[in-house]
Amino acid sequence: MSPVVADSRTENAPGTAARGGGRARTVLDIVVPVHNEETDLEPSVRRLREHLLRSFPYSFRITVADNASVDATPLIGARLQAELPEVRLVRLEQKGRGRALHTVWSGSDADVLAYCDVDLSTDLDAVLPLVAPLISGHSDLAIGTRLGRGSRVVRGAKREFISRCYNLILRSTLQAGFSDAQCGFKAIRGDVARRLLPLVQDTGWFFDTELLVLAERAGLRIHEVPVDWVDDPNSTVDIVATATADLKGVWRVGRALATGALPIAEVRAQLGRAPLQTSVEGVPRGLPTQLVRFAAIGVASTLANLVLFLLFRTVLGPIWANVAALLLTTIANTAANRRLTFGVRGRQDAARHQFQGLLVFGLGLGLTTGALALLAALAPGAHQSVEVATIVVANLVATVLRFVLFRAWVFRSRTRTAATAPAEVPSEIAA
Repeated sequence: MSPVVADSRTENAPGTAARGGGRARTVLDIVVPVHNEETDLEPSVRRLREHLLRSFPYSFRITVADNASVDATPLIGARLQAELPEVRLVRLEQKGRGRALHTVWSGSDADVLAYCDVDLSTDLDAVLPLVAPLISGHSDLAIGTRLGRGSRVVRGAKREFISRCYNLILRSTLQAGFSDAQCGFKAIRGDVARRLLPLVQDTGWFFDTELLVLAERAGLRIHEVPVDWVDDPNSTVDIVATATADLKGVWRVGRALATGALPIAEVRAQLGRAPLQTSVEGVPRGLPTQLVRFAAIGVASTLANLVLFLLFRTVLGPIWANVAALLLTTIANTAANRRLTFGVRGRQDAARHQFQGLLVFGLGLGLTTGALALLAALAPGAHQSVEVATIVVANLVATVLRFVLFRAWVFRSRTRTAATAPAEVPSEIAA
């Protein structure tokens, strides 16, 4: 059965669209993929329809996507279509949830495309929060999450463990930022779907993950809705087969991203959101990234300083051991921050930066040496562990001061130049 065709003369205004089978544009097309679901199909569709009629303020359609059922499922779907104006049936002769969603979404005229599992494990009160950001244009895709803050989930330990492991694999291999790839409750804007669907190859359970990874790499915004979710104990999903297929999908998509086989840059250029304003007065560019890198270098420098201090301590005494250790680590610290934190490369101004770094070192030396001198005055003969603790605290204070001076003085010209330069959109996203 072919999709309903919208009247092209109707303005795309969700608030004015008519419900159900009118000629106005359909705002939401929610797909229910089914395979041999003769028991659950009718009560679930009726329940979904009643909920949308009661609480959903826009026009909608419920599409039953029958995946080659061999029981009474297609007959029940046909009866619901004949009886309820908001329901239609699409019959596919091959199995595969991904295939069903791809087929229906590709032919739908709705502004927002969604799907939910036939068992309605997800509380339907989440439908409007799921699609509202897409209707407004704030987001491009939306997913229900069972793993986010605020979610309430009832399911067995086995499924919980498998789900968390799978999402951990996605984060570690595909750098996925979304929290729950498998929850059967998702939505996508129609214009975004028309661009992304031709790139999605999977026809089974990995379809969702592949779509989300592509969207995320293309710079699209994915909205997450914490859901109330109750496991269906009668689910017939083959966990082992599904997990195997998903792992194969992870490998395929990861390889395609790594080799550049997917036109991510092209999709990003067409659909991705424009970069934020890069130069804001009073807000340094790249501050969070610089803080993270500076902190990592600082931790390494502190550890190196402690090791050198302990080595020199027996020969030079605590004061001069601290001077020697701090001098060596400061030179290395300045060089590392120059290249890694503030992005300065080449020999130009390297000597000046090191000289200014040594002046900053002098302030750090004053802090740490003063701390040791104060310790000696207040607690003569203190244990070596107390000296080490004093060095650590003094170094933390010196580290904060060092970052401020590096950014505001040592590498100030470099930071200002970066702040006024126009942002560049990456030509491709690394896997």
